Amino acid sequence: MTGATPQRFRTTAIGAAGSRPCTVVVCRGCCCGDPRKHPGTDHAWQLERLRAGADASCGRFVVRTTDCLGPCDQANVLVVQPSGAGRRAGGRATWIGFAMDDDCTDEVLRWAEAGGPGIAEPPDTLELQFINPPREARSRTRR
Repeated sequence: MTGATPQRFRTTAIGAAGSRPCTVVVCRGCCCGDPRKHPGTDHAWQLERLRAGADASCGRFVVRTTDCLGPCDQANVLVVQPSGAGRRAGGRATWIGFAMDDDCTDEVLRWAEAGGPGIAEPPDTLELQFINPPREARSRTRR
C-alpha cells in the first residue's frame, strides 16, 4: 500500500506490571551472604540497609532475596530490576557483582531510589561492578 500513513501503536501497561517499582534482588544462596566465604563483610547489615532504604523510599523500590542467582565466583550478587516505567523506557535487569562494601550498597540505594534502570543513570563507579548474567538467566529474558 503506497502512500499510506504508518500505523501508530500504543503501549499499555497491563495489571500490576504497569505500576511495579524498581526491585533490588539480593542473592543469599550458597556463596553470597556467607560469612565463611567473606568473613570481612557484614552480610546481615547490608540486607538491613537495603530493606531500610526500601522502606524509606515510600514504594519507589523494593528489596527481595533469592537463594542463588548463579555467578558464585562474583559474590555477593545483586540484580537491579527496572520498574514498569523503567522497562517501558528500555531499562533491563542489571547484574552487580562483588557487592560487599558500604560504598556499593550506598550507590545501589541511591540508584534504586532515583528510579533504577531505564529511569536513572547508574553511578559510574557502580558500573565498574556490572557483570553478565549467567547463561540461563540470559535465555530466560529472551522468551
